[in-house]
Amino acid sequence: MLKGHPKGLLAAALSNMGERFGYYIMNAVLVLFLCSKFGLDDKVAGIIYSFFYFSIYILSLPGGIIADKLQNYKGTIQAGLMTMAVGYIILSIPIMATPANRIGLLVLTCAALLVIAFGNGLFKGNLQAIVGQMYDNFEAEAAKEGPEALEIAKTKRDPGFQIFYVFINIGGLIAPFIAPTLRKWWLGVNNMSYDAALPKLCHLFIDKGADAMTADQLSNLTELMTKANPAGVADMAAACSDYLNVFNTGVHYSFIASVAAMLISLLIFLCTKKNMPNPVKKVAQSSQDYTPEEKASMAKEIRQRMTGLYAVLGICVFFWMSFHQNGESLSFFARDFVNTSTIAPEIWQAVNPCFVILLTPVIMWVFGTKWGRKISTPRKIAVGMGIAGLAYVFLVLVSFFKGYPSAPEFLAQPVAAQAGMKSGAWVLIVTYFFLTVAELFISPLGLSFVSKIAPKHIQGICQGLWLCATAVGNLLIMLGPIFYNHMPKLWLCWLIFAVVCAIAMIVMFGMLKWLERITA
Repeated sequence: MLKGHPKGLLAAALSNMGERFGYYIMNAVLVLFLCSKFGLDDKVAGIIYSFFYFSIYILSLPGGIIADKLQNYKGTIQAGLMTMAVGYIILSIPIMATPANRIGLLVLTCAALLVIAFGNGLFKGNLQAIVGQMYDNFEAEAAKEGPEALEIAKTKRDPGFQIFYVFINIGGLIAPFIAPTLRKWWLGVNNMSYDAALPKLCHLFIDKGADAMTADQLSNLTELMTKANPAGVADMAAACSDYLNVFNTGVHYSFIASVAAMLISLLIFLCTKKNMPNPVKKVAQSSQDYTPEEKASMAKEIRQRMTGLYAVLGICVFFWMSFHQNGESLSFFARDFVNTSTIAPEIWQAVNPCFVILLTPVIMWVFGTKWGRKISTPRKIAVGMGIAGLAYVFLVLVSFFKGYPSAPEFLAQPVAAQAGMKSGAWVLIVTYFFLTVAELFISPLGLSFVSKIAPKHIQGICQGLWLCATAVGNLLIMLGPIFYNHMPKLWLCWLIFAVVCAIAMIVMFGMLKWLERITA
């Protein structure tokens, strides 16, 4: 798979894989952890998650500016890994949240997330810029051998970024199992068992008391607590407090694995960075080197390239808003509407990276055929938007024919009634299949598109702009929990995302000829 690609690709991919492994350990449980740790409702937890995800990507722009300014991409990447490790260390400290310290502890948690986001901003875009420079150098060397060699070299960039993306998802495949496994182990050590519905009921009892709960809520709490912590049911307040403490401490321990992953990624990068290039410096030119006509022509080309870049970024905002529901409304859907009695809801996030690893070779083969090579990168992105829409069309149909009400109405029903209506795991598997295929048409090829179209002296900034578009999409994912909890029927929530993806696809196809012309 790596044959015919730059030698530094594997080292860069391994460095990124280690960092992503640590990141996805935390990310797989983050929104559900905020609910179970602090008793936040879905909407508030979703807002915090969205702003964190926004920060992760928006801070890649200043990260790119810093690296471009200093012309020290490798040093910036190293600083990013060390900064992220500090943030994960803060998250790993298992302090019990109580009504007295809850606000301060939540502020500390958000501060740790901001530290992680800043470190990621220093790391992510700049490593991508280095990979882009590998292919710039690769094509420059091929050009010395003649036009035919150059043409072959140019076909390697898209597959190269797909390979780079596969390694990201190897880390993402394993990571979602870490926190649930450690949480389940720690619950077992304390003679308790896992139940996804208990933390919310425990917080409701502690914060509002039995008098403020409905008869069904009290009945559900007693029934679930008897199964999960039979030794403590005599004093329900103490039982709830003990369960929350043990439940969340197991998750805190998983963040130690994130710290270790950052250090391993740093070690890999330090051992291999000498074989990695730096994006080229901007070469100062005297004004007399170019005629006014040549200057105008170059300025026009740069304007066209940047306009094309902004157009694609605008489309991709809506993809990320829809795709990253896997950490918000789709996680809540797995928790509430899918039978997760044997598999924790967080683990379903491993389905996406599993599909990435399995499907990438297939997609690369298709794109590598004579037919596939005729499909431009902008056209692939447009098709990807349509496939993302199919994932939500599928959820619309499932939710409609299952007769699902809104999430709050569903959760107000007795436990037995909920169990009878829950979907099987196959619903999540099919949904993530469509989303993953869409992702493979958009995310790695988007990175490739940026590396093709970016002016050479601002590659770090342009990769930062790609991540800024992702950031805006991630900020909009906070709408997911709002739709999820406030639509009168669940299928209406998924319909919104299906329509958004369809509109984005139509707009992208409308710009296709122009984009293909400026990227030729």
